[in-house]
Amino acid sequence: MRRIMLTIAYDGTDYVGWQMQPNGIAVEQVINKALSELTGEDIIIAGASRTDSGVHAGGNVAVFDTETRIPAEKICFALNQRLPKDIVCLSSCEVRVDFHPRHADCTKTYEYSIYNAVHPDPIKRRYSYFVYVPLDVDAMRKAAEYLVGEHDFASFCSAHAQVKTTVRTVYSLDIICGDQDDSCIINEAIHKTSDYKNTDLKIKTDTSRRTYQAQDIKIRISGNGFLYNMVRIIVGTLVKVGYHFYPPEYVKTILEACDRTKAGPKAPAEGLKLIGIKYDPKNYELLPETAPDHTEPLIDTTDDMDEID
Repeated sequence: MRRIMLTIAYDGTDYVGWQMQPNGIAVEQVINKALSELTGEDIIIAGASRTDSGVHAGGNVAVFDTETRIPAEKICFALNQRLPKDIVCLSSCEVRVDFHPRHADCTKTYEYSIYNAVHPDPIKRRYSYFVYVPLDVDAMRKAAEYLVGEHDFASFCSAHAQVKTTVRTVYSLDIICGDQDDSCIINEAIHKTSDYKNTDLKIKTDTSRRTYQAQDIKIRISGNGFLYNMVRIIVGTLVKVGYHFYPPEYVKTILEACDRTKAGPKAPAEGLKLIGIKYDPKNYELLPETAPDHTEPLIDTTDDMDEID
């Protein structure tokens, strides 16, 4: 019996998420079927991150056990011939039989895309969050600084998460403008004052006067793990800072409250992409004869449900 690790990229638009659900087709369901046809075995993969419905991935990781004699590095090529065009296996390799992608230490990186413009772009609609109110990116960057480090992220976690602890470590949180203009200057901002409105409000604008420059904004976050919907709630909160609903320092108050109702809304799924997952090679590389002769069951439990974001 061998354990094979796959690196998978996919467009999540037409799937109910990574994990199998009763209401539609899941990414892992499609991969299980293709691998079973390829190997002639009943294959069930275990993924590192269970992305939610509509969320994309550029480098999710999964493993499966097999007795096939197909060389490990060739499996990705044979698998891609059986997968739809919106799912691609980027690489495959043999790993230790006791390696489990969800239980090993790693660094996960997500990227969230925002299209900030007066009018939506139909080409970007499947892969970005359209925000028509001009965003103050400098304020968003100041707010993001409060989230870097080890914190209790209970305020940024869905109420339905099933985890042992809500403490996570964010290694970096960068906000990048697609036009490479670090200042992200807007020609004419709707908010012409630095006053913040920390109460419920509806932004009223004269659409005939909105002539600011459209921009692509990327929010890239890396950490040792993420709670259910954590990245999308962080994005929703930073967007409220961006249009001056919250001052940047209020994010610290939200964090310390450990109360989901204090944070901003959950941003839409289509803007989120799992960029990749990095492991220390010593955690999965093959060992000599002294390697354990047992295989940890590949059971997809709901415990520590990572950002099926």
